[in-house]
This record gives sequence, C-alpha cells and structure tokens, in this order.
Amino acid sequence: MNSYGNSSRTSSRERRAGWAGWERWAGWAAGGASAVTVAGMIATPLLPQGGRARKVLSTVVVVGSFTTTTANAVRRWGVGRTGSAALATAAATTAVERIGTATGVPFGRYAYTRALQPQIAHVPAIVPLAWFALGLPARETAHAALGERSTPATRIALGSVALTAWDLFLDPQMVGEGYWAWVRRGMYRGIPLSNYLGWFVTGLGVMALLEAALPPSEDPGRADGALVGEYAYMGVMETVGFARYFRDPVVAVVGGLGMLPVAATAVVRKLRD
Repeated sequence: MNSYGNSSRTSSRERRAGWAGWERWAGWAAGGASAVTVAGMIATPLLPQGGRARKVLSTVVVVGSFTTTTANAVRRWGVGRTGSAALATAAATTAVERIGTATGVPFGRYAYTRALQPQIAHVPAIVPLAWFALGLPARETAHAALGERSTPATRIALGSVALTAWDLFLDPQMVGEGYWAWVRRGMYRGIPLSNYLGWFVTGLGVMALLEAALPPSEDPGRADGALVGEYAYMGVMETVGFARYFRDPVVAVVGGLGMLPVAATAVVRKLRD
C-alpha cells in the first residue's frame, strides 16, 4: 500500500516537473519569436518595396507571430490541444481562402499573385498561419476587454471585430506589396468593403472554433496576459509603422481606431485585476 502511494506521488511529481519543463521551453520560444517578429516589423519599411528582402521579412513576421501565439497557447492549454486548434484553424481558413479566390465569396473578387511561396491550392502557406497567429490573441483580448459581460457569444462577436480590425492594416500593406490584387478597387485604399464583411463572417467561424478547442478561463481577469499583450503590441506597431514609416496617416488612423480601443480596454482591465 505504501509502495503504491509512494509510486503514485513520484509519478505525480514527474508529471508536474515535465509540464514545468514544457512551460519553460514554451516561454523561451514565445519570447524569442516575439523578438524576431518585432525586429522584422521594424526592418520591413526600411527596405525597398517589392524587393526580395521584404518578401522574406513578410514570411518571417507571420511565422514569428504564429510561433509566438502557439508557444503562449502551449503554456496555457498544452501541446495537444494547441496543435489541434492550430491545424483546424489553418485547414478551415485555407478552405475559405480557396473558395474566396475561386468564387469571390465571402470577401469579394481577388487573387493571390505568385510573390509569396510556397502555396497550397493557390493560397500562400503563411496566410492560414496568420489567421491563427492573431485569431487567438484577438479572442483573449476580447475576453479581457468584456470583463463581466464576457460570454461565448460576446467573445465570438468582439473577437471577430478585433481580428477584422487587424486587416485594416494588413490588406493595404499586402496589396501595396503586390501579394494579392482585387478585381475591382474599393473605397478604402483600393480595398472593397466586402472584404471586411468577409473577414468578420470568417472571424466568427474562427472564434467559434477557438472557443470549442481552447476554451478561455471562466474569469475574464485570467485571460492570457501574453496573448493580450501580443494583440496590443501588434496594434501599436502597425499604427506607428503606418504613421511614421509607411507615411500613410489614413491607414494609421483607421487601423489604430480599429485595434487600439479594445486593446487598451483589455490591458487596463488586466492591470487592474
């Protein structure tokens, strides 16, 4: 009996030690990937537009952001659940993007160029990574910002709004780089408003998937601080980048008004709690 009890306690300690090791490695990976992402974002506007170096940095920034999000998620939900959620999100958004380029639904008529490689079904491989990379931070930011009003329905809705707000920066920059093109130019830096409706609808699906695969803490005060911080610094970096380096005050103001209010609310609530 004692032998069994000692064995059980030893096994429990080993599991805790193993999990602590995973958390430590994930923390280092998140920190390193975050530094690479920020460095890539800073370097991008300093290089010639349309050049090979900027294409490489676009991939570096997306992969770095994806790695940061994934590592932070592993610390909270573990390897298995995080991996399943990332794969499901990537598969679902690849399908949506492929349908979008083929039919114009739900975003409007657009096409990817061959600038970003490799591609899967004519969709650059980094695109589905980007949906997860900022999708989960957007969900956690919405959770923290909502506070006591946070429910699955409100998180899904506000999370989709927060994710769509990111594209107020993303689409003008990527179209400017020549990574994709719209058949008909729209009123916002050449981007049609149908694109943002499509983002919101797709975002609802992404948020619902994340809600099921990686359920948040019941207490909004315990929303993952690292993921909230990731969304916040992305909003600040994009706003400053467009205002100072890309010299596009319209995108800086519109995108900033989209991302920063919810980010600021979430950060203030996290600091207060």
